Amino acid sequence: MGQYGIGQPVARFEDPRLLRGQGRFINDVNLPGQAHAAMLRSPHAHARIVSIDTTAAQAAPGVLAVFTEADLKADGLGTMRVNLPRKRPDGSPLFYVPHPGLARGFVRYVGDPVAMIVAETLAQARDAAELVAIDYEILPSVTDTARILDPDAPAVWPECPGNLSHIYEMGNKAATDSAIASAAHVVKQRIVISRVYAQFMETRGAIGVYDPGEERYTLYADVQYPHRVRDALARNIFKIPESKIRVIAGDVGGGFGTKGWQYVEHRLTMYAARKIGRPVKWTSTRSEAIQSDEHARDNICDATLALDAGGKFVGLRVDTLCNVGAYISAERNLLSTFSNVSTLAGTYAFPAAYTHVNIAFSNSNPTAPYRGAGRPEATYVIERIIDTAAAQLGIDRVDLRRRNLIPESAMPYRNAFGVNYDCGAFEKGMDGALELADWNGYPARKAESERRGKLRGIGIVNAIERAASPGLEFAEIRFNPGGSAMVLMGSKNQGQGHETMFKQIVNEKLGLDPYETQYIDGDTDRVAFGIGTMGSRSTVIGGSALTVAAGKILVKARKIAAHLLEAAETDLEFADGNFTVAGTDKGVTIKAVAMAAFQPARLPPGMEPGLYETGTFTPKQDTYPNGCHVCEVEVDPDTGAVEVLKYAVSDDVGTVMNPTGLKGQIHGGVAQGLGQALMEQVAYDPESGQLLSGSFMDYAMPRADTTCDIKIISNPVPTALNPLGAKGAGEAGTVGALPVVVNAVLDALRDHGVKDLEMPVTSERVWRAMQAGAK
Repeated sequence: MGQYGIGQPVARFEDPRLLRGQGRFINDVNLPGQAHAAMLRSPHAHARIVSIDTTAAQAAPGVLAVFTEADLKADGLGTMRVNLPRKRPDGSPLFYVPHPGLARGFVRYVGDPVAMIVAETLAQARDAAELVAIDYEILPSVTDTARILDPDAPAVWPECPGNLSHIYEMGNKAATDSAIASAAHVVKQRIVISRVYAQFMETRGAIGVYDPGEERYTLYADVQYPHRVRDALARNIFKIPESKIRVIAGDVGGGFGTKGWQYVEHRLTMYAARKIGRPVKWTSTRSEAIQSDEHARDNICDATLALDAGGKFVGLRVDTLCNVGAYISAERNLLSTFSNVSTLAGTYAFPAAYTHVNIAFSNSNPTAPYRGAGRPEATYVIERIIDTAAAQLGIDRVDLRRRNLIPESAMPYRNAFGVNYDCGAFEKGMDGALELADWNGYPARKAESERRGKLRGIGIVNAIERAASPGLEFAEIRFNPGGSAMVLMGSKNQGQGHETMFKQIVNEKLGLDPYETQYIDGDTDRVAFGIGTMGSRSTVIGGSALTVAAGKILVKARKIAAHLLEAAETDLEFADGNFTVAGTDKGVTIKAVAMAAFQPARLPPGMEPGLYETGTFTPKQDTYPNGCHVCEVEVDPDTGAVEVLKYAVSDDVGTVMNPTGLKGQIHGGVAQGLGQALMEQVAYDPESGQLLSGSFMDYAMPRADTTCDIKIISNPVPTALNPLGAKGAGEAGTVGALPVVVNAVLDALRDHGVKDLEMPVTSERVWRAMQAGAK
C-alpha cells in the first residue's frame, strides 16, 4: 500500500481548484450568442388553464420566442415512460402520467411549468414572463398526505378517482398475520415521515445547443447520470439516435439524488435552441428551486411489531402511504417507494414480515430519490417502533435490540423479506458505538443536565441499507505516448471526492502517480458509457469496473515488460508500479512500459501498439452497508429547544477506500438527517395547496451550530460481491440519523408524558407536546 493507495487518508485532489473558485459549474458555462430562458410557473395547486395569451410577451423588448405545450405537441416532442409491472388493487396496470414538458390543459401543483420565455437577456425574459396572460379556473386541491386517499379528496387526475396509482407488496402476509395474531405482545404505531427538499448549494441549470450542420444537440446540465439523461432524451423525447445528443456535466454543486434524471428544462432548452438557432441558457433561482425540483420522503406508515413473551421479534407488518406528487414521469419517481422496503426488517431476525405500500397522487411536486432513497424511511420505522416497544414492555432498549440482532455466525442471512445479507457484524458494531458514545456514563451526564434545569436524552439505532444495486458501470484507463494516463469514468462526481478515490484505486492497482493521471467524467462524447451516480454505487460498481480495466492493463503490460527485460512473464513480479525479474534487480516501470507500447519496434512480434483498456462491472446482488448510531441531546423545558450534544457512529461500509473521505461522507449524511429530524419540512396550506416553505425564511436548514463533534469508528466486514470488498458509503450517515435524533428527543421527554412526536421535532412541537403531557 503506497502513499496514495487504497485505505490511505489522501487529501482530495479536487479541493485546491474548488477552493480557489476555479470549478466549472453549470452557471460558469456561457456560450457565444446564447439567449436566456425564464419559466412561467403555476401560482395554483390545481387549476384548469382556460386560455393563454402570449401576444404581449412575444412583442416585449428582446423576446425571441415564447413556448407553450401546444408548441411541443405540434413538433412531436415525446414524454418519459414507466415500465415497471406494477398493479392497482383490481389487477389493472399502474396509473401514471408523465410530465409533458409544459402544462397541458391543467396545472397540478404550485410551480408546474406553463410557458418558457426566451430573450436576449435574462431580465428581458423575466419581464416578458409577467406579460403572459393566463386565465385560470381554480379547482380543489389536496396536498395533505393523510387525506389524499380519502373518499372526498379531490382527484388530481380525473382518470384516476381516489388518487391511488398502484400498490406494492413484499413479504409473507399470511405468515405475518398469523405471527401477530398469536404473539404475546403486539405494539402498534403510526409513523409520519415528512416531505423535504435537497436544497443543494448549486441550483439547477441547463444550456441547450443545436448544431444544424451535424443535426446534433448538446446539453450542458448538472446531472448525476449524463449517459442515461442522453439516452432518455434521445429515445423518449426527441426520438433520435443517442449519437445525435451530447450531454456534458461539469462540476455539480450537490445532487443527493435530486439531480439524477431528466428534468423538463433539459428538453426545453434543447428544443428552444433548435427553434431560434442559438444556445439557450436557463438557471433556476433559489426561490424557484423548491417549486421546480422534485421533493422527497413524505410517507405515513402504520407499523405493527409482534414479540413473544421473552421479547423476541416474531412478526412485523408495515402499511405505508407514499405521496408521490402530481406526476409520475419515470421509474425514478417510484424508486423510494419500493426499492428499500426490504430493509424494514433492519438488522434483526424476524421469522415473518410483510409490507403493503399505497402509492398515491397529490397536488404537490413529484417525489424522487434523495440521500438514502427509502433506506432512512425504513430504518426510521423499525427503530422508532423498537423504542416504543421497549418503553411499553419495560425492556432496556439496548437489551431488546441485542436479543434480536442477526448474529455474525448466521451470515449469509436471508431476511424476512427475502433479500440476502451477505455479511456483517451487527452486534460488534453496536458494542463499538456504545463504547465510543460512553453509554454507561450517560446517567451521570443526565444528572448533570438536570442540575442545570435541562432534560437530557439518548438514542440508539442500528441501521442497514440496500446499496449498489446490480447494474452496469464503465471505466477506461488510457495511457498517453509519454507515459501519463487518463482515467475515464461512467459514474459522475457531485462533490463526493470521486477523483481522489478513483486515483487511489489506480495507484493501488497500477502504481500510477495521481499527479500524472487525468480524471475525466460527465461527458458522453469522451466517456464511452456509464449508468451514473446514485445509491452509493460509485465505489462498489465504478471502482470495480476500474479494477477490471486495471487488470487488463496489467496483462498486456506484463507481456511488454517481459519482452523489454528479456524474461519470461511468469518470472515477473509487479508492485508499486514496477515490474521486476524475481530474484534480480532488473526492472522496468509501468510508465516506461506504456511509453514502449507506442513504439512498435519495441513490442513483441504481432502485438497491437498502445495501452488502453476498458472495464465493465455489474454485481450479482446488492450490498448491505450497516452501522450503529448513538445520539445525545438536551432539551430546554421552557422553550422546547433541542441541542445535539454528542454523536457517535460505528459504520461498516466494507473496505474503506479513504478514511478521511469516508468521515466526510458520514458527516454530511448525518447533517442532512439532523436537518430533517429537527427542522426541515416542505409545507403546504391544506386548503389552497399553496407552498408555505418556499424560501429560507420558511424552510429551516441546519447550520454549523446545529450539530456537534461526530465521532466515527469503522467496523469493516468486506464483502465478497466485488473485487474491492466495498459496500457503499455515500448515504450511510443519513440512514441512521433520522431515527436516532428523534429517539433521543423522546427519551428526554418520556418522563414528562410525551410518548410520540412527528418530525421535524421543532422547539414549538416539543414545547406543545410537553404542555399536553403535563395535563
